[in-house]
Amino acid sequence: MTAIDERLERVERHFGVHLPEDYRLFLRARTGVSQFVPPADDYLMLDSADELIGINEAGEFQDRFPGSLVIGGDGAREMLTYDFRQSPPPLVLLDTAADDWSAAIPQAPSLTVFLDQFPETGWIWGDED
Repeated sequence: MTAIDERLERVERHFGVHLPEDYRLFLRARTGVSQFVPPADDYLMLDSADELIGINEAGEFQDRFPGSLVIGGDGAREMLTYDFRQSPPPLVLLDTAADDWSAAIPQAPSLTVFLDQFPETGWIWGDED
């Protein structure tokens, strides 16, 4: 077993989830992302496997959003989050100040779809898009 696979299994055990395969493949290939993505020119951060437990615990996301797993965000208050209340878990955007799941803004059904559409659409902010 590789070191990254061990870290991914640690995350899965810690949160009691099974990470989607496309996300596992992404983390095996990259340590994360932190950049403006053209042509949408929105800022995208995707955290490394080593950061996942700490980031999720620091924000107390499990308390406010049971079944959530934050994997990145916009570099500010908005967090890209898997919603493990559903299977397969879609990606949603959650404000760090939100109280509950009612504030979730759907982004994509998978990381693959999200990464394919993000350069053109950037963040989806809801009805006003």
